[in-house]
Amino acid sequence: MIKIQTILSWAKTIFSYNRSLTGEGVRKTLNFFKKINPELKILSFKSGSKCFDWTVPEEWEIKNAYIEDAITKKRYANFKKNNLHLVSYSSPIKKTVSFNELKKHIFTLPKQPKFIPYVTSYYKKNWGFCLSHNEFKKLKKNKYKVFIDSKFKKGLMNYAELYLKGKTDKEIFFSTNICHPSMANNELSGPLLANYIYKVLKESKVKTRFSYRFLFIPETIGSIAYLSKNYLNMKRKIIAGFVLSCV
Repeated sequence: MIKIQTILSWAKTIFSYNRSLTGEGVRKTLNFFKKINPELKILSFKSGSKCFDWTVPEEWEIKNAYIEDAITKKRYANFKKNNLHLVSYSSPIKKTVSFNELKKHIFTLPKQPKFIPYVTSYYKKNWGFCLSHNEFKKLKKNKYKVFIDSKFKKGLMNYAELYLKGKTDKEIFFSTNICHPSMANNELSGPLLANYIYKVLKESKVKTRFSYRFLFIPETIGSIAYLSKNYLNMKRKIIAGFVLSCV
């Protein structure tokens, strides 16, 4: 039986991987899960694929990002120190802006002043940074250099499946999201629990009555894309479904 310390070690290893809807952080995470459960199948949809009336977005690639005080040269919201500092799917930018302009692109949590919020802009081209409210209050009314080294490209939206065959093809279906970085509860706990349940079922060596399927997908567009390809089989086979989130 897997010990809780083992699951926590998994979490510590992949906690800070830069997961988003697409990109290397997701692939790195899924490759790690494949080490836990080698039966994991890593699959993908191409950018631009039509899924009902949605479209799979371009792949987002991010290398670095920060805000720099033009006078003191002090840097804030350094992506390399914490990937929550950058609004996910931010467009590239390299320019100097006023403090008033910068404020429009900074997100904080005034009621939780020690914490960095998690913000995304998946479907609207924009850029932004996230700071703890305490750190935001340290900004002076100077000019600031904003730098985001990102790009969008035709690529892949990756997802993955684990499947355990039972005595029948009727399925117990588990789904969990893989697109959140640097947050343990939402959403690292769900994927880790899914891997754990699969491993326990497999190692029990008991032939279950039902088959079990575990789906690892980016939020919203991942579900829609998967449904667009599999909904007829899902209607025929699934007798119970669970979404593992914030567990």
